[in-house]
Amino acid sequence: MITDLSGAPAELVSADGELSWQRRRTLWGLPLPTGTAGAGGATETNLEGTMDLLSTIEAFPRAAPLEGLDRAWKWSLNPVLHFAGALTGDGTRLLQTNQRGRHDELLARAVLAFARDHEKQLIGEGRFIGYADGFDVPGHAFDAVAAAVPDVHGHHKAQHPGLTALTYIVFPAYACEFSGRETLAEAEARYTKMLHPAEIGREAVPFVKMSFDNPRTGGGSTNPGRALTYPRILLQEIPQLENSPGGFVEYENREGEVWRVEWAGSWVLSGESGRREMSLEEVLSFAETSLR
Repeated sequence: MITDLSGAPAELVSADGELSWQRRRTLWGLPLPTGTAGAGGATETNLEGTMDLLSTIEAFPRAAPLEGLDRAWKWSLNPVLHFAGALTGDGTRLLQTNQRGRHDELLARAVLAFARDHEKQLIGEGRFIGYADGFDVPGHAFDAVAAAVPDVHGHHKAQHPGLTALTYIVFPAYACEFSGRETLAEAEARYTKMLHPAEIGREAVPFVKMSFDNPRTGGGSTNPGRALTYPRILLQEIPQLENSPGGFVEYENREGEVWRVEWAGSWVLSGESGRREMSLEEVLSFAETSLR
């Protein structure tokens, strides 16, 4: 018998030196990939489905079945962090939702059930951060569920690195927060910095990209083209254009529609529908409404 570094049996070898049994798990108890390196050399390894998802999830701290949803579990690391997950329809991936602070198991279950019913839209269309609208759960204003791909969320890398590529983080959201055209960098910024997806009491953060230049204040964009920002920044910069001829604020909403605000002795809004003069209050109201 040959043991591993922990002393656990790893291989059984017969008297004539032939391998008669080999453990197919790591030191941490996770299954090894199905591809093996035998006497003839390495064979092809299939990355999907090589991890025993059931055993891995059930070994999470304080893991227990999530009532009301099949092949689903809940677990927690401490009183502040709460997690729930469900297998995809084919059982090869984990749909996981996280909550920090305020906890609502009904919401977690609803998110997972909705995500499973909308798998193709959320994770099957090649988007870095996908979304499906039509979500509704009592006590919350969310109207969509979103999903972040492994390259965006990076969860499980420390404790279960093999699980990262099989996990999609799903969370309650608002349809106005996504364009469906986010680059990897934009999806990472939305997920890790702007949306706070584990906060179930959060308000909507509508998608908006902006560029601006203000000769009077000296403020302006340093990046080429329009870049992600918060709606409040857009609404703060527009009034600053007053008495700044040549200045502008240009913004793009989730639908890809672009508008430009300028000061030319009066407020001017330009877009696909043409150019028109408006009051400041009308410009701000239009901008806010156009992001929803």
